[in-house]
Amino acid sequence: MAILKIARMGHPILLQPACKINSPNALEVGRLIEDMIDTLEEVSGAGLAAPQVHASLRLVMFHVPNKKASIEDGETSEGCPFTVLINPRIEVVDNELIDGTEACLSLPGLAGIVPRYRRIRYTGWDHLGNAIDRTAHGYHARVVQHECDHLDGVLYPMRMKDLSTLTFTSEIFRKEVGV
Repeated sequence: MAILKIARMGHPILLQPACKINSPNALEVGRLIEDMIDTLEEVSGAGLAAPQVHASLRLVMFHVPNKKASIEDGETSEGCPFTVLINPRIEVVDNELIDGTEACLSLPGLAGIVPRYRRIRYTGWDHLGNAIDRTAHGYHARVVQHECDHLDGVLYPMRMKDLSTLTFTSEIFRKEVGV
């Protein structure tokens, strides 16, 4: 188990499509998952995609605590338990787009307003080869879309409608506390 180095915006691996994983329960995939879990815990992130740790594979992991989902969605909302998702596919369930603030481990210290689909269905496999088929809305859907974008070489600024909303996270904090 190891803490992996996170690729930052500008690294070519973040701009290329990732490769399909043929054997989800392969030993090397299991090792990568363990290292990614350690890395995600170390940085206290909501999610992580394999390309972010220099592995061009279609693998993401994420979690959405109920409290965070409720805060982000402005309602009592269910989150999502920690999930490892291999070879994910996303289907849009509702074409409505909602704007929300996003940040990324590959763009440390920055955040911006990004439109995302309100409701999606995602499918894929876990690390044991079990099928995953879920519908997500609100913040849960946003996190999944954000992480899966990494598998297609897309970073959130590429989805922003207005780059003037790209800001330093420290400025957002200053506004929230009135400094």
